[in-house]
Amino acid sequence: MIGHRVEYEKMYAVERELWWYRILHQKALKAIEQSFGSDKTITILDAGCGTGGLLSFLRENGYQNAVGFDGSEDAVAFCKERQLEVELCRFETINAFRSDNQYDVIICDDVFYCLNESDMGQAMRYFRNHLKPNGLFVTNNNAFNAFYGTHDVAVGGKRRFVRADIQRLGQQANMRVVYSTYWSMFLSPLILAVRQWQALKLRKGWERPEKIVSDVELPSPFVNKTLFVLVKLEEMIFPQSPFGSSLFMTLRPC
Repeated sequence: MIGHRVEYEKMYAVERELWWYRILHQKALKAIEQSFGSDKTITILDAGCGTGGLLSFLRENGYQNAVGFDGSEDAVAFCKERQLEVELCRFETINAFRSDNQYDVIICDDVFYCLNESDMGQAMRYFRNHLKPNGLFVTNNNAFNAFYGTHDVAVGGKRRFVRADIQRLGQQANMRVVYSTYWSMFLSPLILAVRQWQALKLRKGWERPEKIVSDVELPSPFVNKTLFVLVKLEEMIFPQSPFGSSLFMTLRPC
C-alpha cells in the first residue's frame, strides 16, 4: 500500500473505532498475554506498522517497549503524530533494520499481501533471526481468493492466503505454527457477496482500477457495534474457525 496516502488517511481515521481493527488488536493482545502473562516489559516489534494503531493500542495497555517500522513515509508521519517509536524501512531492505536487536514478540499484520515470494521469505528469516528463543511471531493476513475485491486492488494486494501458505513460509524459516484461525466467518456470506460483486465489476470493466478506493470506512455506531459483537460471539463459539476473510496465526522458533 506504499504511496496510497488516501488509504493511510482512512486507516488513521478509523482504526481506533472500526470493529475490524478492534478485533484484530484484541487478538494480538490476547496472544501476547497467553505467552507472557502480565509481563509488560517485553520487547515488541510491529513490522509494517501502518499508521500505528496497534502500537498505540499496546502502549495504552502498558507495553512501553514496542517499536515499529513501515515503508511508507505517510504512515511513519501518522505514527509520529501519535508519538510512537517508528522508523522508515521497506521490506526489501529489512535486514538493515536494527540488525543487532532481538524481540520477545514480532507482529506482522496484513503486509504479506503486497510482497512477492522472495520478500516474504526474506522477511520470515529476519523475523526468525530476531526473535528470542522463546519468542512469539504474530501475523494476520487476508484469506481465500474468493474474497478478492476492490479493497485488494485499492491497497495493492497481490494475493490472499490460506493456512498452508503461512505454515510453509514458517517452516522454511524454521518456525512452527502454534495457533491459527480464520475469522469473520459469521460475516462471510455478506462479505463474500459484496466482494464477488466487486470482482464482477472489475472483470466486466464496469469499474476502472485506477479509480478504486478501499472499503475501509466507519459505519454507524449501531452497525459497528453489531459487527463487533457478532465476531466476538464467533470467537466464543469457534476458537479456531475453519473459514473467514482473514487468517490469524502465531508461530514460534523451532
